[in-house]
Amino acid sequence: MDLGPRVKRHHLRKLIASAMLACCVSLLHAQSKRAVSAQIIGYVFSRDRILQPNEIAAQKLTRVQYAFLYTKDGRVAEASLVDAANLAVMVALKRINPALEVVVSIGGGSHSDGFSDITLTPQSRALFVESCVKVVEQYHLDGVDIDWEYPAMPRPGGHFRAEDKQNYTLLLRDLRTAFDLAERRLGRHLVTSTATDGKPFFLRNTEMAEVARYVDTITLMGYDQYGRSDTNTGNHAALFTDPADPKHFSDEQAVEAYIAAGVPAEKIVLGVPFYGVGWNNVPSENHGLFQPVVTGKTFDVLYTYIAKKDLADGSGFIRYWDNASQVPYLYNAETQTFISYEDPESLRCKADFVRARHLGGIMFWAYNGDPENVLLDAIDAGLKFTPRAAKRTLR
Repeated sequence: MDLGPRVKRHHLRKLIASAMLACCVSLLHAQSKRAVSAQIIGYVFSRDRILQPNEIAAQKLTRVQYAFLYTKDGRVAEASLVDAANLAVMVALKRINPALEVVVSIGGGSHSDGFSDITLTPQSRALFVESCVKVVEQYHLDGVDIDWEYPAMPRPGGHFRAEDKQNYTLLLRDLRTAFDLAERRLGRHLVTSTATDGKPFFLRNTEMAEVARYVDTITLMGYDQYGRSDTNTGNHAALFTDPADPKHFSDEQAVEAYIAAGVPAEKIVLGVPFYGVGWNNVPSENHGLFQPVVTGKTFDVLYTYIAKKDLADGSGFIRYWDNASQVPYLYNAETQTFISYEDPESLRCKADFVRARHLGGIMFWAYNGDPENVLLDAIDAGLKFTPRAAKRTLR
């Protein structure tokens, strides 16, 4: 039966409207999934050697951040002869994971001396920002991570100024402005990111609410809470504050302080360590936790070594669990050695915390600490699925 042209047009309009609605719903769903999906960001520190593609589980990461490029004469500079080859290896990982972001990190703990001068004037910032854009284009990268350790803080051999507080913000503002312009030419989003410290001094010396306006992510280094300057042992990456901790500090406190300072929770990416911090000559009380030590006598140990050596039968180490802080530690009574570290159980707790607080995800330093992906697998599983009941109520 012929329905007539008017009826046919009516049905055609309904079909088009339905198709458009379905498309919009699908798009909104996709956007919603992107908005709520957690980041897994891994720093890759090559230590002057050429990386192999099979070293990095690209499908389990949302972003890799290459550490480090340095600064020279106010511009971005390659730190090693292998940087170009390594960046090419990392960009090639997009064949495995097309959504993977490849970002270069500039600075770091040993090479932040130039930032105070770089950020001092509009002209010096423009020179540096221009070099960032060139590096991104030259190596086909997805953005830049600024790891300034730390604004307005004294550095051996480096300049620092009180104005670093405002100039840090201006640097990230200018970088974002330049990247916005470059995006129109390149046809893709360019990431701006910054690595920050969780301790109170960093918030005092920065304007993090303003900084947050100009960055995609703030990778909050939730580790090195204890180290060589301390007179007692402690958890170097405590999730929650142990009442017995002389410092009374934790990742939870750092995150709450950042949010109180005006940083959106979804921009905070909690940093976790793939290495442990240890002390020798530690008294046996409380299995070495929060015990007096000689300052300057700490040592770092990669998780892969802990898993293969220190946790092996006959090593003399016993694993303990700080239930208040939700992290493990090791103590060897014979050698009086104490090690604070991260393991799959503590990382599952941190993944639950990130999800419960609606944070942006988890970052780790650094990939070479866990080449077998034991810790990465725990993060991946913890952020993908519904959190288990936490051992402690997430406030």
